[in-house]
Amino acid sequence: MTTSSVPTAPEGAIARGTVTDRLVEANERYAAAFTDPGMDARPVLRVAIVACMDARLDLHDALGLELGDCHTIRNAGGVVTDDVIRSLTISQRKLGTRSVVLIHHTGCGLEAITEEFRTDLEMEVGQRPAWAVEAFRDVDQDVRQSMQRVRTSPFMLHTDDVRGFVFDVKTGLLREIDPT
Repeated sequence: MTTSSVPTAPEGAIARGTVTDRLVEANERYAAAFTDPGMDARPVLRVAIVACMDARLDLHDALGLELGDCHTIRNAGGVVTDDVIRSLTISQRKLGTRSVVLIHHTGCGLEAITEEFRTDLEMEVGQRPAWAVEAFRDVDQDVRQSMQRVRTSPFMLHTDDVRGFVFDVKTGLLREIDPT
């Protein structure tokens, strides 16, 4: 398991600045040693990966990826939404990707909430969100639904290599989901 390289205050000490301040400081150290790798925006492996935003998923390490290998699109649940289709369409049509890998995971927070979350937000802030929560109870079925959304989108050029997986957060292993 990797740990953050962003400096934090020792236990009991008062942190100076915000988390964002610490991230900016870490970037300054990174940039001091940075050299332009000479890459363009086209992924070397011609693959786009859609995954959950969960902080436990280190996709590059888990999949043996290097900088420049793939496009990575992340959101709550790794669900294929209209915005994910937008990103995948640009990835395929303008940047040359041909394969799509979908990765959900065990213990996802979207399994613990419902679409009622939108109503709760409306009650709290006075406006109903235009977006769907995309909560689910069955991670395998949600991966199947996401694969189907990619395969049937009229905007996608390449739908013959769309595969879906569930990442086990306890073992680090991927389990492939049969699309049928």
